[in-house]
Amino acid sequence: MFTDAEKVKLRRFMGYPAYGEGNNQFQSWRYFTSYGTLEFKFNHMTADEEAETRSFLTRIQTLYDDIFGARANMDTASAAIWTRNPIEVAERRALYDMQRSELCNFLGQPRGPHFGGRSYNTQIVI
Repeated sequence: MFTDAEKVKLRRFMGYPAYGEGNNQFQSWRYFTSYGTLEFKFNHMTADEEAETRSFLTRIQTLYDDIFGARANMDTASAAIWTRNPIEVAERRALYDMQRSELCNFLGQPRGPHFGGRSYNTQIVI
């Protein structure tokens, strides 16, 4: 069974916003099919399914951390023979989003309403 902290991360990575304690009558997962289905799946997986989901969770967290790790290179365009990749953040974000989509696919769950709610451009131009 997943911990509450794991469920929070899984929901977030899948694009589902926080819902608090979930027992209020205004915005509870019980009133939205996708939330209810997701919570049911979290609570009724086989051990192997949980292990695979945790593998996704670890991989996605690493990719998310890597996006912010790229900030260390953003202040330098080039140094000696090294040249910064100007689309590194976009490429890392694309990998991150790809794994998030794969997690949704694995769980048979649609992307959450906040999956693509970014205001910055992450398109990779080749």
